[in-house]
Amino acid sequence: MAETLDYDELEKFGDLGEAWWDPEGPMRPLHLLQPTRMAWIREQAVRHFGGDPKARRPLEGLRALDVGCGGGLSCEPLARLGARVVGIDPVRRNIEVAREHARGAGLSIDYRIATVEDLYVRHETFDLVLALEVVEHVPDPAEFLGEAAGLVAPGGMLILSTLSRTLRALLLGVVAAEFLLGWLPPGTHDWRRFLKPSEVAAMLRAHGLLAIATTGLVFDPAHERFERSRDLSVNYMLAAVRPPEGAKA
Repeated sequence: MAETLDYDELEKFGDLGEAWWDPEGPMRPLHLLQPTRMAWIREQAVRHFGGDPKARRPLEGLRALDVGCGGGLSCEPLARLGARVVGIDPVRRNIEVAREHARGAGLSIDYRIATVEDLYVRHETFDLVLALEVVEHVPDPAEFLGEAAGLVAPGGMLILSTLSRTLRALLLGVVAAEFLLGWLPPGTHDWRRFLKPSEVAAMLRAHGLLAIATTGLVFDPAHERFERSRDLSVNYMLAAVRPPEGAKA
């Protein structure tokens, strides 16, 4: 089994501490992304699992996993949507922050200091697996995506978000975000690790998951928010499903 942890990357995120929940701090880009990102996740999951789109807790009964959960920014909305949530991160401080924040919010979330490999070797499976802004930080994305795919139960769904390996992503996602706007510390991203949607889909297909939907996420500077777009050349999200048992991929 190949190593899917980059310890230099872990050190970067391990220094964030309580800053995860500061909308004006170093995680500001994620806070700006979050409303549009979670709305798309909700929409895809409700459609795939047949939930009621008007319900307050449309993911009731689903077991969900957030891989690389950080301080829990996506785990908490998932829990409020009704899912039974497991959040994993290899950085102890991130999990401590996530647990403390969830307690303050009155939410029950199973946070674990763990990696995707840990759950994979224990043969755990989930209805919904999230890997948001994670794959671009691992040294072996094919191995990581294979193990993440292995955590998706038959009939389940995996949703990821990342950046595409394009010139626009280099200019906007690295040069502008890290050096011009100062949204992220320099060195947060290595453009060479970015994956195009077709590459992600092929890696997941090799492990039995079929890509069914994509959306781009583009920044609207006038309103300081991200919006959905057909443009997948910078930030994008991809949803893939594992066919039910007995169904052909």
